[in-house]
Amino acid sequence: MAVLHAWRAARVTPLGELHSPPRVTAALLRLTVQVVLVASLWRGLYAATGTTGGLGRDQAVTYAVLAVLASRLRELDQYTGRDTVMQHMHYGTIVYWYLRPLPPQRYYALRSLGERLYGLAWALAGYAVCLPAGVVEPPGSAAVAGVFALSLLLGQWVLHYVMLVIDQLCFWTLRNGAALLILVFAQNLLSGVYAPLWFFPHWFVTMSGFLPFQATLSVPLSLYVGRIPLSEAAVQLAVQAAWVVALALFTRLLWRRAARRVISQGG
Repeated sequence: MAVLHAWRAARVTPLGELHSPPRVTAALLRLTVQVVLVASLWRGLYAATGTTGGLGRDQAVTYAVLAVLASRLRELDQYTGRDTVMQHMHYGTIVYWYLRPLPPQRYYALRSLGERLYGLAWALAGYAVCLPAGVVEPPGSAAVAGVFALSLLLGQWVLHYVMLVIDQLCFWTLRNGAALLILVFAQNLLSGVYAPLWFFPHWFVTMSGFLPFQATLSVPLSLYVGRIPLSEAAVQLAVQAAWVVALALFTRLLWRRAARRVISQGG
């Protein structure tokens, strides 16, 4: 029975997209356009130079395209299915999270796991197309590929907890749409989605080092393209693991406090 509940929770958001063919088509079109435009942009930026920021053109294009594919891991639309924490708090339906057989924190984790596995299928499909097409380069070695996979797993784990903290704020603020928009922008900027962090000023890179954002994406992609050598991989993985532990403990505390503040606004 527990396995059945877990399976149902994990597929909540993916089924919302799979049962709507226009949404699947739109996701495919958007991902294709993003990859083509990003690859064209970075090739154009490197047209007049061989190496910038310590990377060549092919490495930069690989980084940018992989960033687009990795972003698919967290782009599933919970809002359309009215399953965001903010919506549940507004309509008063958050109480059902505390009446289900699954505890709310477990339901949230399982739903997030299902979303990322579904997003991973999209990312792998895109990678399988881009790699033979020459849009992205293969990893430098099997060791690099293994370290990248581990780092990406830790990065997604960190991202899960970062997004969870923002959702948990709804128990105190009720509506946090502005905070979510700020977080998404900060996450994309400080994690290297818009541009690799090594193109930013030194003070900016130093500041981001004290935040968990670059551990979500910049570190895995930097390991893949060789910006971070294998000799430094252990340190980077340790930092990512430390963020996972710290954020896990913090969000666990917030879950306990949030249960005392379950109220409804509107519904």
